[in-house]
Amino acid sequence: MFFNLPTLLTWARIVAIPLVVGVFYLDLDDATRNTIATALFIVVALTDWADGYLARKLNQTSSFGAFLDPVADKFLVCAALLVLVHLNRLHALVALVIIGREIAISALREWMAQIGASRSVAVHMVGKLKTMVQMVAIPFLLYHGMLFGAIDTHLWGTVLIYLSAVLTVWSMVYYLQKALPEIRANAR
Repeated sequence: MFFNLPTLLTWARIVAIPLVVGVFYLDLDDATRNTIATALFIVVALTDWADGYLARKLNQTSSFGAFLDPVADKFLVCAALLVLVHLNRLHALVALVIIGREIAISALREWMAQIGASRSVAVHMVGKLKTMVQMVAIPFLLYHGMLFGAIDTHLWGTVLIYLSAVLTVWSMVYYLQKALPEIRANAR
């Protein structure tokens, strides 16, 4: 369905992206902007879990929802990465690797669906782990300070985003290897 509760949560995630980005254009001190952006990102990211849970629990899964959910995730992550590059908290090459992989695997999945081989590029545990690490790294990098006076979020966010980049490449290689037989068979 186009408008059910899970899909509305997904739409809300897309609509909220400019809020996360826009916080950095407000006339506030850096610590306040960082805190607001981090809180918004976390709340918006949690809707990803909520919409999937509700879709299954309420039996409101749909093809449209299955399409829109990963698109919303990619928009959120890409927007956050671009903000972090702009703020000099993330190297552009790391963002390029992550965003480039998202585009490449999305295109691969689209092509595999067209040739009826979408199962060969179904979501795998490495991809899920990559997403989980990203979703922890990004708020740490957005916060960019000491959390509870003891956790250097910039340091841990940087370590985790580099780990995410490694997992990004690993998952891309995995998906390409899984798709290679179909690519060879259909690339004539």
